[in-house]
Amino acid sequence: MAELESRSVQASGREEPGFVRAIGLFDGTMMVVGSMIGSGVFIVAADISRQTGSAAGSAAGVIFAWIITGFLTIAAALSFGELAALFPRAGGQYVYLREAYSPLCGFLYGWTLFLVIQTGTIAAVAIGFARYLGVLFPAISPQAWIIHPINLGSKYAVSLSVQQFVGILMIVLITFLNSLGVQLGKWIQNIFTSAKTLSLIGLIFLGVFVGRNHAAIADNFSHFWAVRNAQPIEPGANFLKSFIPTVTAAGGFFGLFVAFGVAQVGSLFSSDAWNNIGFTAAEVKNPCIASRILHICLRYRFRKFRMLRTTASRQPLSVRFLAPKAPS
Repeated sequence: MAELESRSVQASGREEPGFVRAIGLFDGTMMVVGSMIGSGVFIVAADISRQTGSAAGSAAGVIFAWIITGFLTIAAALSFGELAALFPRAGGQYVYLREAYSPLCGFLYGWTLFLVIQTGTIAAVAIGFARYLGVLFPAISPQAWIIHPINLGSKYAVSLSVQQFVGILMIVLITFLNSLGVQLGKWIQNIFTSAKTLSLIGLIFLGVFVGRNHAAIADNFSHFWAVRNAQPIEPGANFLKSFIPTVTAAGGFFGLFVAFGVAQVGSLFSSDAWNNIGFTAAEVKNPCIASRILHICLRYRFRKFRMLRTTASRQPLSVRFLAPKAPS
């Protein structure tokens, strides 16, 4: 797929069919920003707070988890920016791995991306959308079955809920719209990303200047470095539990190191997709623009600051914010 880039063939005197270079600086920036700012940041925030011992009021753990993610993402994006300018072809990491190591590495990565990485990310985002839509429309529920669970063993089952069905419909709809051409796709991306970014800026403004909660701020920052109510972290595989101990963020340097390492799973997941511009390098008007896009977006990502008040509840923060309050 990397060879399908637009190019002029002088011998025949005509241009071969290929990708349309229609993505400009603003379009590419909106693509990266829109991919990075999604439901992931709301889904993982509570888990990160529990893992780092920030669920009971202290703010240091969750803030530093996001700072570490910012540094890791900056380092990766600087490398990808140069690679995108060096190899302005459709395929992104597939092209980079193929050229740097071997066609086999590119081949294995391409199929892994298709079968697991990108498909899993799309499915997670679609379910996140359906989950939050269910807050506004309770009929979109994970317990409203279209196909009741069919057990495949003691731990696995196949089913289809209304929530999953809505997620599938959204994937089909977005795929169809993107198949109509890059012009329509970029306009949809620009409109929705602009609306999402402006809404986020408005939410931050309201939270800081209008709905400022002095008690919550005092509780978060008066015990800034305290590790409280940290969630125990144990090996995921049963056979490892016999010789790898269970630790918490309150268990000294090693426990803190493990806690922040585990917390990166969520924060890196929600910060992913900044590299998506590489997949569309053959559709960018100026191939070197991909490098500038990544640099701009990473500065935006790293400087973004969210004041967060988390509880130990397993319910996502946005669900608790949107859910109706019980009458007093």
